[in-house]
Amino acid sequence: MTQRPLPPFSAIRAFEAAARHLSFKAAAEELCVTPSAISHQVKTLEEHLGQPVFVRAANKLALTRAGEAYAVALTGILGDLVAATGRATAGAKAGPFRVQATAAFNARWLVPRLERCPLRGALSVTTAAGAPDTDFSRNDADLIVHWLDSPIPGCHVLPMLKTVRYPVASPELAARIEAPQDLLKEPLLRDQELDCWADWFRAAGVVAPGDSLGGEFNANCDINLAAAERGQGVSLAWDAIARATLEEGRLVRLFDIETEPVVIYSVAYPEYRADDPRIAAMRDWLLHESLEDGTSADPVRVEAAQ
Repeated sequence: MTQRPLPPFSAIRAFEAAARHLSFKAAAEELCVTPSAISHQVKTLEEHLGQPVFVRAANKLALTRAGEAYAVALTGILGDLVAATGRATAGAKAGPFRVQATAAFNARWLVPRLERCPLRGALSVTTAAGAPDTDFSRNDADLIVHWLDSPIPGCHVLPMLKTVRYPVASPELAARIEAPQDLLKEPLLRDQELDCWADWFRAAGVVAPGDSLGGEFNANCDINLAAAERGQGVSLAWDAIARATLEEGRLVRLFDIETEPVVIYSVAYPEYRADDPRIAAMRDWLLHESLEDGTSADPVRVEAAQ
């Protein structure tokens, strides 16, 4: 049987990563090797192909015409390989079903509902440091609760929670606030990545100087809510996340004024696992729970799937 004249797979992986990043350093970081190892593997590939795949000039990396065509073909081939591997191993995933989400979603939305989850006996929930990693080849998750609703290559992303924001405070702090402008006298807890205080004050008809809007709590609304519970300031809470805490009396909503609704969480999972029954069960349950809450990002689609 004639052996197919293929280059070493290590050279293919190194080239494909370098072509995506147009950087040996970034490719090395992705593959956990040194830049010189990437350069060596690319040289091996070029020797195998009999022509260069990169043009190196002035500390910049560019693909040759042959390199660009080869990179496009390899991206598709490697994508098919990942999908085929996923299908081949899907049946072996009989262990815990791994869900990754933000701290706020896990603690304040998911945990209060776990007794209704169809996979609760097999569920393994992990909390991401910030937004969950969207690369399923390295995050070891079966499904992630994706922050916002931006597309993820090779994944299904289904918008789930669409919600408004409004100010909340501890009962003690809330007792001394009578009007929206009173908030300017209090510490306002801010979300570094998606701060909406200016939008809320605009809706309330209050002119708020930018330098009066308090300190920041590094893009974690769970920290903001925890600080608010302890009377350390006023948090601009997402309704879908804070609702259970309000019902328990640990926080009080201030005023009926709220921001425009925004999709803050989506369900995301690899396209090649779309037929996995456990992913389908978890996806459908999450979407159904958001529909029951009245916070579904697309209630028509969820109702149609029932």
